[in-house]
This record gives sequence, structure tokens and C-alpha cells, in this order.
Amino acid sequence: MSQERLSPPDPASCLVRAYSSSQKGGTLIAEEVMDRATHERRLRTPDGYRPPWCAACGHGVLHVHDYPERKLFAEPLDLEHPAAAVRIVRHECAACGATWRTLPAFLARHLWRSWPVVEAVTIEKSSRTMPEVSERTIRRWAARLASAAAQLVQILATSAKAALERIASAVGLNATREELVLEHGAATGGRRGRKLSDLAALIHRMVPGVRLM
Repeated sequence: MSQERLSPPDPASCLVRAYSSSQKGGTLIAEEVMDRATHERRLRTPDGYRPPWCAACGHGVLHVHDYPERKLFAEPLDLEHPAAAVRIVRHECAACGATWRTLPAFLARHLWRSWPVVEAVTIEKSSRTMPEVSERTIRRWAARLASAAAQLVQILATSAKAALERIASAVGLNATREELVLEHGAATGGRRGRKLSDLAALIHRMVPGVRLM
């Protein structure tokens, strides 16, 4: 990307904060779970979402803590799963007490939507949602995607993975988050509806807490 244009605005502070080193618990993302049917099958299996170890202390025993619900808005009509809520699972470490919730990759952290809905009205500029996403919400999402991606680019550039370093080099530190999303999707063959979710999950895995949107 051109380095001569004006720099994009700084992202909202809520997007750039990593988990504190002293934090016990947080969010894990099951990057391979991209649809609700797969998610429901995993929930029905006792070990379907059980983490192999605690990300805080490394202990290998975690017990089911509870099954909270994530309410979703503006979801397309799904005859198999019509409810506008998705049940998720939280596990508690038997050693340090840290509590970890696991989100399937199709759920956007903190946005109360699924990633395909967010992508449809931002990257794709579509209105195929039911009910429609409000214009105010779309503008807020668009502003976040138009903000600076420098932090995310640096994360990829220092990953020690050649493919990610190439993506970082291609967009540069002056890129917007949307430009990074599109470059990452093109480089990885990201499928429709997964451009945002794939990059968001990758960033969270590399620096837990940091958000794409």
C-alpha cells in the first residue's frame, strides 16, 4: 500500500488491549467450528470443547463451569436452528480457578452477531440479513475497519511465519484493517463469509485479547 497517503485513524482502545499477564481466564476460539450444526455436535460431547490445558497455569484438568447463552441479532433465517441465541460452554481450571469460555469461530467476540452477518454488511456491502442491521451499527463497524491496522500488521510481521510476514509486508504499516482483511483473505484463499472470522481468530490466538473489530 502507498505510504504517502494520510495515515488512517487510530483504532478504538477496546480493540488494541491484550489480556493482562495476571488475568485468569478469558476467551478461547475454536477456529475449526464454522457452523452451528458442528457447534451443537461438539456441545453434546463431554470433551468436545474441553481445553487440553489451562492457558493461565498449564494445568491439564478443567471442569465444565456452565453453559451461558450468547444472544445474536440480525441472523439470517435458519430453519434448523431458528433460535436467536447460541449456547456456549465455560470450563474452570481445577488448579488455579481460571475460567475459560470457548466460542465457535463463527461468533464475533463482543459484537453480538455472527461473523458472516458482519462480513455481509461491511466487506460485501450486502443486506442479506434478517432482520436488517441498523445503519448506525454498520457505520460503527465500517469505522473500525477503516482504522489503522499497524498493531495487527506488526503482530503478523513478527510471527516468524513466512506467509504471515509476506502479508504484513504487502499491506504495510499504513494499511487499514479492511485492507489487511482483504490481503489476508486473498493470500490464504479465505472463503466468503470467513475473511473476518479467520483473521480475527488468528490475531486472538497470537495475542489474546486483541480484536480485529
